[in-house]
Amino acid sequence: MSFNKDTAAKKAMEDLATRLGVDEGGIETRSVDEKDFPDMSLGAPAEGEMSASMISSGWVIKLGADGKGYEYRADKYQLRLVDFEGTNHVVVS
Repeated sequence: MSFNKDTAAKKAMEDLATRLGVDEGGIETRSVDEKDFPDMSLGAPAEGEMSASMISSGWVIKLGADGKGYEYRADKYQLRLVDFEGTNHVVVS
């Protein structure tokens, strides 16, 4: 799968709605901004994951639901959920 800014944000909304058990209409997009990450894990390694220290360009996707904020990070090839219930999650890789 290859993402662009819009498809990454859409997939993030779908994932968050599923995780929270709500309809996608209950998820708001707060921002989607371009960012250079310090490594191939987009600065959000999953537990036990090793990643190459190489700049990776992508997007920070900030979503909201029920007054809480959630952060996803994506590049062309992957989507990650940052610090959800204390853990980083690889959504698509």
